[in-house]
Amino acid sequence: MRPVKIITDSCSDLTVELMEKYDIDYARMFYRYGDVEKPASLTWTEAEVKELYDLMRKGVRVTTAQVLAEEYETLFTKYVEEGKDIVYLACSGKLSNSINTAKQVASEVMAKYEGAKVICVDSLNACIALGALAIEASKMASEGMGVDEVAEKITGMRKKVNQFCTLHSLKTMHKAGRVTGATAFFGNLLGVKPILICNADGEQMAYKKVKGRQNSFKEIVALAKEAIIDGENQTIYFEHSDASKEEVDQLVAMIKAEIPCKDVYISYIGPIIGGTIGAEAVNIVCFGKEVTIRNEEK
Repeated sequence: MRPVKIITDSCSDLTVELMEKYDIDYARMFYRYGDVEKPASLTWTEAEVKELYDLMRKGVRVTTAQVLAEEYETLFTKYVEEGKDIVYLACSGKLSNSINTAKQVASEVMAKYEGAKVICVDSLNACIALGALAIEASKMASEGMGVDEVAEKITGMRKKVNQFCTLHSLKTMHKAGRVTGATAFFGNLLGVKPILICNADGEQMAYKKVKGRQNSFKEIVALAKEAIIDGENQTIYFEHSDASKEEVDQLVAMIKAEIPCKDVYISYIGPIIGGTIGAEAVNIVCFGKEVTIRNEEK
């Protein structure tokens, strides 16, 4: 049986530390502002994080672009030629068309290399929730599971990832066309903070609205506490788009006080989703109850 390589993409928000620990590679997306285009690198520095979100605080609009077919071809070919099969975990197909490009390239690579298998899985998730799925897939691969078994099991876990994100402001979502001008204006005026989730179909949606920043922190911690299963044996992932150290420390302390867990891992929200939700958003991710909410139910 061939060994299995796990690949994800820029939307996963994995850190260098996590990618090295779990032997995960990724396909690069891009982000743009003004006349500048940059790869959405998961190796970005704190200075680069600060630079991006400071631009967004100044009102600069950031847009994103999917993974190029050439990027997939290079990555898939590299590992197939090393004698490995591949499970590629993609950003939700509701947020990016990358999964469809990946499937096309995977078919071409498998036709070229007899016996190789490249399975592309729509994660139905984004941000570190996608990264967490890639980590679990990597654990399965390291235990000796074959490519079909890894793909099947990780597909079954997609709706067990729970993520609860709250924003500092609706201005960036308005610029990205995700909310109306009136909603953004009155939301910001009244201090309303939406709680975002990835629903059962892989769509970003506003699940709740809470008045006030502190109340929104309490709400996402409470929602994670209610959703998590077997928290004592898992890491909770906490990420933010350049929130203040005081807020980060406060939220991590709240998580540890309210939710029994093995650890809390802290990272940054990358530019792919950060470009839509803006600076100072915070996001909690854990494995737990199955996500069943759909847009028509809200």
